[in-house]
Amino acid sequence: MMPRFLALFLGLCLCLPIFEARAEDLSGLVQKLNTKDYAAMEQTVAEIAATGDERAAGVLRALGDGDLYYRKDDDKVFIARDADSGTDLLDPLTREFVENVGRRDARRIGINNSLRRAIRGALGALTLQSPEPRVRRAAAASLFKSPDPEAIETLDAAIAAETDEGIRNAMAVARAASVMRSDLGEDAKLAAIETLADRGGRDVMALLKGVPETETEAVRAAAVSAAELIQERQELWAMAQNIYYGISLGSVLLMAAIGLAITFGVMGVINMAHGEMVMLGAYTTFVVQEIIRNNAPGLFEFSLLIAIPLAFLVSGAVGVAMERGIIRYLYGRALETLLATWGVSLILQQAVRSVFGPTNQEVGNPDFMSGAVELGEMTLTYNRIWIIVFSLVVLFTLMLVLRKTPLGLQMRAVTQNRRMAAAMGIRTDWVDAMTFGLGSGIAGIAGVALSQIDNVSPNLGQSYIIDSFMVVVFGGVGNLWGTLVAAMSLGVANKFLEPFSGAVLAKIFVLVFIILFIQKRPRGLFALKGRAVEA
Repeated sequence: MMPRFLALFLGLCLCLPIFEARAEDLSGLVQKLNTKDYAAMEQTVAEIAATGDERAAGVLRALGDGDLYYRKDDDKVFIARDADSGTDLLDPLTREFVENVGRRDARRIGINNSLRRAIRGALGALTLQSPEPRVRRAAAASLFKSPDPEAIETLDAAIAAETDEGIRNAMAVARAASVMRSDLGEDAKLAAIETLADRGGRDVMALLKGVPETETEAVRAAAVSAAELIQERQELWAMAQNIYYGISLGSVLLMAAIGLAITFGVMGVINMAHGEMVMLGAYTTFVVQEIIRNNAPGLFEFSLLIAIPLAFLVSGAVGVAMERGIIRYLYGRALETLLATWGVSLILQQAVRSVFGPTNQEVGNPDFMSGAVELGEMTLTYNRIWIIVFSLVVLFTLMLVLRKTPLGLQMRAVTQNRRMAAAMGIRTDWVDAMTFGLGSGIAGIAGVALSQIDNVSPNLGQSYIIDSFMVVVFGGVGNLWGTLVAAMSLGVANKFLEPFSGAVLAKIFVLVFIILFIQKRPRGLFALKGRAVEA
């Protein structure tokens, strides 16, 4: 055992001078940064990065952030921090406090844009060998944004040692960008263009379009061809992104229109207060989250699960009360019903303003609804994905209720022939109340979802009431499949029209289309069957 310990001791003794020399070299290079010769400073930055010392990244980062100063007395370089009185000077390598000086006793080391690019590239090269995958990926991205021909050899070594395929591909793209800025031959640049074309993106297209005229004809032709290919690919991804945005908007319209499709289909009531049922659901979510924040913060991740049934009950109870207290006396009088429900909507808005105030209320996103996922060149946010899934779950759950429960059977009977249903012993007044409550409750659930993507304010429901009526009329009154198809169709149509005409004109075009459509098909896409309906 003794010879082994002796060998280890001798090895450490031999390494100590090397470590000391390395520290001294880095310290000397840091002091060389105190110069007004930007070209010399850029060379020093490259030398600091070449040391591979883990402390070098902190020095370069401080230089790039404008935190590197020199003391006027002896021109020595420090990292400066503002203090209550004067400026604290820290050792640039250890970050240990050295002394406090007056604000005029130390001066910042200035840099220019070229030096900033050099610092970004040096930081990228310096962190390519980090044990942390996140740091290596960020380093590759930094080198891609600031290509540096001098980093090609470093990238080659990092690519050879990299085990993560995704990071290796990012490094290969960064190397290709650096090759395009280098003096390497035609073959190397053609291979780099092929790598960049596979990666795609607007930043790559800008890089390829910036190929100078001094390049060979083959390189310029390959760059133009790759840029055109990327442009075509981006147009396809933009179309896919618009479809996703359209489906996302369609899911929101679906959530808002499902309840209206039931009440309008079964009862024939034009409920102008339907948007306020959505608003009540959103405010119920706000109240639930406030109670959880103040009393049980650990339950915040479950706040939406708690809010969903409560929003259904609150909005449903208000709907039943409205039907029993007002609407049941106005059946068959469409104009009076419209005016009465519009008045109720104003009352509900003002009541919410009086209780919660007129300003927007903050409703938080649980962790599982925060963030986004990249799919090719598309960005899919988690809150939109969950709302799409949730809207379909609500739709199919409602279909099961209508087809598999006694209430659903009675609702379908009343929809198809109210007089016959009453003659068969169905309490149509009770069905009306429960239908209005069910439709209002579903609107409340829609408010829970909308609180995650829209401002929670007293005017929340007004943004969706007109669109909801358009969805119901276009799809077919009382037909849930028609509501689904109409919501998705109108959502996608809006998103494809918006880039050309703007959001307002897009809605106008959709409205004109629906007006023309119902001239040909007054009952919508999917008309209900039944004697009373067809009469």
